Amino acid sequence: MDPSKLYVNFGFWDVVRDTEQRPPGYFNRLVERKVQEFGGIKSLYSDSFYPPDEFWRTYNGDAYRALKRKYDPKGAFKDLYQKCVQRQ
Repeated sequence: MDPSKLYVNFGFWDVVRDTEQRPPGYFNRLVERKVQEFGGIKSLYSDSFYPPDEFWRTYNGDAYRALKRKYDPKGAFKDLYQKCVQRQ
């Protein structure tokens, strides 16, 4: 982290009630897109709804896959996308 930059960390812990039918994670996706638009990165401690290509682009999929091949070559553990987005 750069000490000369301002960082903001926020979260929300409830569901937005709406009269329209929306897909699961609709409002979370709005937040995920806005965070990226501002050059930020969403922490993965909460539910995430990224499509795979956007997730791996955001969270350095190439570096992750290299580490996964080195330390889990037999695939004993689920990958980060499965755990953080698909919640498997």
